[in-house]
Amino acid sequence: MPKTPKKTASRMRISQAAAAAEVSKQTIEYYILIGLLQPIRQNGGRFFDTALIRRIRLIRQLNDSGYTLRSIRETYLKGK
Repeated sequence: MPKTPKKTASRMRISQAAAAAEVSKQTIEYYILIGLLQPIRQNGGRFFDTALIRRIRLIRQLNDSGYTLRSIRETYLKGK
């Protein structure tokens, strides 16, 4: 039987990440789809750490401030 990652505050599944970042699961899925996020892949699962939660919050703040997701990806998150 494959090992499952330990559930800690530093590594969480998408539902937990959505709650921590105060966004919907669909928002996170969309950010992944368009290349704004790359979750940690382990044992066939997708996991999010505190750095990814901060990134989700940053994306949301910039988008709420009027920046398009395209400009966020191209300008603010380039090379990350």
